[in-house]
Amino acid sequence: MQHILACIDESTWSTSVQDAAIWAAQQLKHPLTFLHSIEKQHLPDSNDLSGAIGLGARSKLLSEIATLDELRAKVALQLGAELLAAAQDKAQAAGCTEVTTLQRHGEFSDNLLALESTARLIVLGHSGTRTDKKLSILGSNVESLLRQIHTPVLMTPHDFSTPNNFMLAFDGRATTEAALERIVTSDLLRGLDCHLVTIKNKHPEQQEKFTAAAQRLRAHGFTVQATYLEGNIFNQLLSYQQEHAIDLMVMGAFASPRLRQFFIGSNTIKMLESSDRSILIMK
Repeated sequence: MQHILACIDESTWSTSVQDAAIWAAQQLKHPLTFLHSIEKQHLPDSNDLSGAIGLGARSKLLSEIATLDELRAKVALQLGAELLAAAQDKAQAAGCTEVTTLQRHGEFSDNLLALESTARLIVLGHSGTRTDKKLSILGSNVESLLRQIHTPVLMTPHDFSTPNNFMLAFDGRATTEAALERIVTSDLLRGLDCHLVTIKNKHPEQQEKFTAAAQRLRAHGFTVQATYLEGNIFNQLLSYQQEHAIDLMVMGAFASPRLRQFFIGSNTIKMLESSDRSILIMK
């Protein structure tokens, strides 16, 4: 069975990731796995230093650098193990019965992509160890990672709270049709009130598909408030989310061709940068 893959680190955002992952595991009744990556420490290379220090000090300093490198690796390994153990205990105390942990060396993105095929849902925090505050501009590495992942990704804010409702930003294109399919065939959002929102565009069948989407959600037991808006996509979505106290945004992202990737991706990234709520990115 595929599992919920929650990526934690040493930042305060990990609490939110743990809470969101526990909620998702309980909703989906799937096993939960916590992943911690130990990335290589970027210490000065001995070859770079060999010409910058005196011959008498060179051997001692390079030896100390090697010792420091080894010490940092041991501390990172121990800290990661303790973080994973604490997360596992928390999930089990919350009622999750199948909880495992993974600690991997190497770049986080490489580790995540290697494990993606085993995941039903990936849970990430908006920010990581380099900051305890949300980034005003989401890093290009995050955007690149989201483009490569084919599994749904739940991006959590600094403080996660169990959602009571969700908003599906629907535009009638393949990505949001796929998001709709995942919603009605999954238990993740079951029991939450649905706000179905679309922004008028030039798609010839948008209105018809929007009406059909609302009908399909209702047929699967969702309480739906359907709203048809006009104007700037990002501004309208953000305003609606704030005015209606939406707990969870659901957005499709990065459809093809590449020109469309830029525009759809830009709105998704803007929401990630600007919203203080969880965002579920469907692929």
